[in-house]
Amino acid sequence: MKAREFRYYDLLVHVFVVMLLISNLVGQKISAFGPFRVSGAQILFPITYIFGDVFTEVYGYAASRRAIWIGFFSSALLSLMGLFTDWLPPAPEWHHQEAFHTVFTFVPRLVIASLIAYWCGEFANSFVLAKMKLWTGGKYLWTRTVGSTIAGQAVDTIIVMTLAFGGTEKPMLILKLILSGYLFKVTYEVLATPLTYAIVNFLKRTEGVDTFDRSTNFNPFRRPLEEPGVE
Repeated sequence: MKAREFRYYDLLVHVFVVMLLISNLVGQKISAFGPFRVSGAQILFPITYIFGDVFTEVYGYAASRRAIWIGFFSSALLSLMGLFTDWLPPAPEWHHQEAFHTVFTFVPRLVIASLIAYWCGEFANSFVLAKMKLWTGGKYLWTRTVGSTIAGQAVDTIIVMTLAFGGTEKPMLILKLILSGYLFKVTYEVLATPLTYAIVNFLKRTEGVDTFDRSTNFNPFRRPLEEPGVE
């Protein structure tokens, strides 16, 4: 597909990256809802999968691949800069080092686990949605958004929990974390299906595009920062 200018694509990528970075920063906050415990990241991170659905459904897999890589590099840079800045010696008259340390110090193992899980989960989500769009002939959007979420969130949750806690926590606890996190995130996006429908339909009308990845190269490393709509 020949490259073209899109009205909202770049704006959506910016919002997608901001949501991703915010979820990394607020993930340490644990909230209580009755017997349930939810981290700040679990409130915001599933929204990035909605963005992934929108990118793939409207602009195609290549556009989603570009957004995923931008998000990946941005998250990695945030983690590295957080660690580096925290290591710098604080001024004697500045008394907020402990608070800064709490927010911006990322445990390297958790950083690596989250980056790998994000990368694998987002690409699984986009790949499944693109393939299901071909199988359904572009009909039944809800089957694609739910189906891709089931696949992508399974990959993401299993990888992040296994890499983050494997060898340090009991297998049964890791399994409980995987199941609870997975069910929460899938339910979250299922409930957001009407919103996804509204955004997708709006973008298809205003952008004048509805991409089908019939001849797409799904290699995640193929020109990852190419312009949207180019394959």
